[in-house]
Amino acid sequence: MSVAESRAVVQRLVGDFLNKHDLSVADEIFADDLIDHQSGADAVGRGNVKQFVGALFNAFPDLRCEIAQLIAEGDMICAYVIGRGTHRGEFRGVAPTGRSVTIYGTSVMRVAEGKIAERWNVTDIDGLMRQLA
Repeated sequence: MSVAESRAVVQRLVGDFLNKHDLSVADEIFADDLIDHQSGADAVGRGNVKQFVGALFNAFPDLRCEIAQLIAEGDMICAYVIGRGTHRGEFRGVAPTGRSVTIYGTSVMRVAEGKIAERWNVTDIDGLMRQLA
C-alpha cells in the first residue's frame, strides 16, 4: 500500500467517520481484527473506537475535526487532529454545559490492505474535562 493510499484512509477517518458522524464508516476503514492500544490496555476489534466516538457524538453533536498534521512513512501514519464542538449532552458524568470545547488527539496508525490494522491513540481527555468544569 502506498503512502498516498494510507493518507487517504486517514483522511476518510476524519472526513467521513468523524465529521459526518457516521459510525458505520468504522467498519470500512478499521480492520476486523484492529489492535487498539489505549492507556496500556490493548483491545481487539472496532468496538472500543465506535463506543468512544459515539459518546463524543452524543455529547458534542456539532463536533468537527481537522487534521493539523499528517506524517506518513511506509505503512505507518501519524495524525494530529483538533476537534471543536459544543457540550450539549452528558459526557463522563458531566451534564451539558453549553460550552464550546477544543479536543486534541494524536494517533499513530499502521495501515494494511486499505484499512487501519493497528492504532496507538492519545486523546487529551484531561484537557477536555477541565474545559467542562
